[in-house]
Amino acid sequence: MHVDDPAGREILGKAIAAHLASFAPSPEPVTLVCVGSDRSTGDALGPLVGTRLSRMAPPGLTVYGTLERPVHAANLAERLADLRRQGKDRLVVAVDACLGRAENVGTVCVKSGPLKPGSGVNKALPPVGRFHIVGVVNVGGFMEYFVLQNTRLSLVMRLAELIADSLVDSVTRHWPKAAAQAAAAREP
Repeated sequence: MHVDDPAGREILGKAIAAHLASFAPSPEPVTLVCVGSDRSTGDALGPLVGTRLSRMAPPGLTVYGTLERPVHAANLAERLADLRRQGKDRLVVAVDACLGRAENVGTVCVKSGPLKPGSGVNKALPPVGRFHIVGVVNVGGFMEYFVLQNTRLSLVMRLAELIADSLVDSVTRHWPKAAAQAAAAREP
């Protein structure tokens, strides 16, 4: 959905909850890995989402990757190893920026399977998450580093707010509601 869709927060929250429920039928702790760097406007989407969520502190959500402590290409493998050691790797969701076609700039997608960070700029990094959320921040296909550096901050901020708010809604409202409905349907 597009960042300007008035129903976007509700739609995105429910889509995230549906993905969460496919891995855990009832709510459990979620680890969010927000990938990116604050040194590039376009690549700052993940850390902006992480920072906003850290300030909101929703219960049941652990956040890795903020503006102060980003998770990026240089430390990604180390952070994932930390998650495994701490036992926080059960239900991991990744968030990242991506480049796409012009008509998709400003959209958010929830996708099954792990995130393959850096693939848009030809970096081989370890996969992250059970599923992932990406925001299309600019047009890809040519001079990706330059494009990421010259992405509108206002768009990245709006995408970060939408994703963070939808994640909170999904964990606190939509997922528990879906779990309760599923449990009620199973009762005789």
